[in-house]
Amino acid sequence: MTVKEIFDSMSYGPAPESNAEALAWLAKHKATFGHFVDGGFTAPEAVFETRNPATAQPLALVSQGSAASVDAAVKAARRAQPKWARLSGHARARYLYALARLVQKHSRLLSVLETMDTGKPIRESRDIDVPLVARHFYYHAGIAQLLASELPDHAPLGVCGAVIPWNFPLLMLAWKVAPALAAGNTVVLKPAEYTPLTALLFAEITREAGLPKGVLNIVTGDGDTGAALVAHPDVNKIAFTGSTSVGKRIRAATAGTGKALTLELGGKSPYIVFDDADLDSAVEGLVDAIWFNSGQVCCAGSRLLVQEGVAERFHEKLRRRMDGLRIGDPLDKCIDVGAVVDPVQLATITEMVNASDGEVYRAKTPLPAGCYYPPTLITGLGTASRLMQEEIFGPVLVSMTFRTPAEAVELANNTRYGLAATVWTENVNLALDIAPKLRAGVVWVNATNLFDAAAGFGGLRESGFGREGGWEGLMAYVKPAGKSVPLKPVAAMPAPVSAEVAGLDRTAKLYIGGKQARPDGGYSKPVFGPRGRLLGHAGLGNRKDIRNAVEAAQAAKGWAKTTGHSRAQILYYIAENLSARADEFARRLQDMTGKAGGDEVDAAISRLFTYAAWADKYDGAAKSVPIRGVALAMNEACGVIGALCPDEAPLLGLISVMGPAIAMGNTCVLVPSDPFPLAATDFYQVLETSDLPSGVVNIVTGSHAELAKPLAGHMDVDAVWSFSSSAVSVQIEAEAAGNLKRTWVNHGHARDWFSPLGEGRAFLRHATEVKTIWIPYGE
Repeated sequence: MTVKEIFDSMSYGPAPESNAEALAWLAKHKATFGHFVDGGFTAPEAVFETRNPATAQPLALVSQGSAASVDAAVKAARRAQPKWARLSGHARARYLYALARLVQKHSRLLSVLETMDTGKPIRESRDIDVPLVARHFYYHAGIAQLLASELPDHAPLGVCGAVIPWNFPLLMLAWKVAPALAAGNTVVLKPAEYTPLTALLFAEITREAGLPKGVLNIVTGDGDTGAALVAHPDVNKIAFTGSTSVGKRIRAATAGTGKALTLELGGKSPYIVFDDADLDSAVEGLVDAIWFNSGQVCCAGSRLLVQEGVAERFHEKLRRRMDGLRIGDPLDKCIDVGAVVDPVQLATITEMVNASDGEVYRAKTPLPAGCYYPPTLITGLGTASRLMQEEIFGPVLVSMTFRTPAEAVELANNTRYGLAATVWTENVNLALDIAPKLRAGVVWVNATNLFDAAAGFGGLRESGFGREGGWEGLMAYVKPAGKSVPLKPVAAMPAPVSAEVAGLDRTAKLYIGGKQARPDGGYSKPVFGPRGRLLGHAGLGNRKDIRNAVEAAQAAKGWAKTTGHSRAQILYYIAENLSARADEFARRLQDMTGKAGGDEVDAAISRLFTYAAWADKYDGAAKSVPIRGVALAMNEACGVIGALCPDEAPLLGLISVMGPAIAMGNTCVLVPSDPFPLAATDFYQVLETSDLPSGVVNIVTGSHAELAKPLAGHMDVDAVWSFSSSAVSVQIEAEAAGNLKRTWVNHGHARDWFSPLGEGRAFLRHATEVKTIWIPYGE
């Protein structure tokens, strides 16, 4: 027998991991748990059973959190927060460092308990999950140490509510808790109903670290418990990881509350294999992409797109590899694929696959009895097929072919999600051409499922918004220091009994697609000066005008492909042309508001210079991640930004919103000052003479109260900002839940547009998405 024949005939023997220590820990608590509030465990309440998915055997009884238990946890967090925030960054860093070290010291216990609770193979929890947990606490210990010097003008949000899923219970805890604590917040965490045990073990470990009481609180329970946490009026931020459907409900529930919100939701991530790829490596990567954690991963590479010329050969290699995967007891170290988390999830996977009209191939590998589903490949589906569009959240891969790179990008982006993507090719030029074109928050090149605390992770579109990890992730847990003041409604000048009319009648139009356009409804309103002079009429836009403006903005999205240098030149040119008409604009502002307008015009010109300067200087970063490679954090345009501009600064406010949006490559639909719109309708004459491509900036005048809904609800708008003095923040956030677009609203608080708060990095951050592109290198 040759050496090759020996290797081919070898089979893996069992290598079970002992669960004695985990069972002993459960026994110490009599396998019954209350909540962890104010540094200790409460008496159990309304307990329910958690089970080991692999054996269906009961593990523990945990408490169903009530509104009262959530309230107690929030009150404990609120009491602890001021003192925790007043600690020096070094003091918080010491606690986070201690937690990182304790995770390492208890790593085997945490790994085994995680596997028992979730059904994932011990190799995954031991070699991936728990080391990443420690890494996050180490990294954020460093963040805490540097925070005061790096972000001196920022403050913690307060009490953060975290709701996490069942697929990575401990890792998701670390993703939420580490940055929150580093920034000076306290936390109330609600783990998943199926998998609460490692969170409770971690809570116990925090006492070994000496973490002050109330800084971290854990309330177990089902969706009702999570809903109570989301709804609690004394929570300042909600961080949620879970399904898109629940994320939409949370977006709607938090609308208008002023709560900060980040959502990391579902995905249908493409895995693109070009014909020049190392096919054997691509197969191994695909095994990790879709069968890691039994496919129960939000960023799983569940849509295989393979180039036509190699598709048959690739599928053959893939089927052969599938047949060699080992399924069974997750505590066995030789197992590749473990159990599905719960019979309910197993039934969902089974139903979706059985309803498929494609060709189904199931791995020819023994399947244990119980909550298991075999690795599955489905081919022959169309782009509109349910399985090509909907998240299965199981070990099921669907596959299509493509001919050209352009077709690959089109197929990859043909989904409502935008979480992650993988590109497999030996051509670095092709990889770096494709990666920026993919609508995904994370792109892996010749690799998959790479994560690190230094590299931001998060999605676009219905995969949610916000990032976790890196400095960009930390920004979701801080706010500008200082107190804001209420913004008083700004009213138009009242119509006089007898208007003063001078000169020719003047009716300003809308500005859509580079052209002046009459409002669809045919209505306009008179604009009077403070002394009763009729200054002109402004069109009253409606939902059809918003639709037309959004279509024009979508058609101009090639603007994002222009260089920062080119965008800067146009912004300078706009400033130049505005400067040439400065006296005219100053008079217009004074005529409308009764206040001298020269300072506002000067500030507007300066602001255009600011964003011309930033257009080619808002750089990304090469993140220091522990691989032979680099993770590039690239700032990309959001897409189409709709904005309700400030009422109180008719020209400066509009330019302060438009400038960062177009500097970063976005197109925009602007609704100018409601009471003083004529500065904006004069300004589009400047845009027409400044080489700005048609559709990049569109201006629809009219009522903020009436236009907020169609703008925020439009499915082709990617982000909505509102600095209006009208009470529209609630409506905007509620309407945005339809496609989970990003929002930035003022909640009725004022901003000094003449001060540094009227410009800068905050605007640039809201005008961009961070895309993390992982590029391994070396042989």
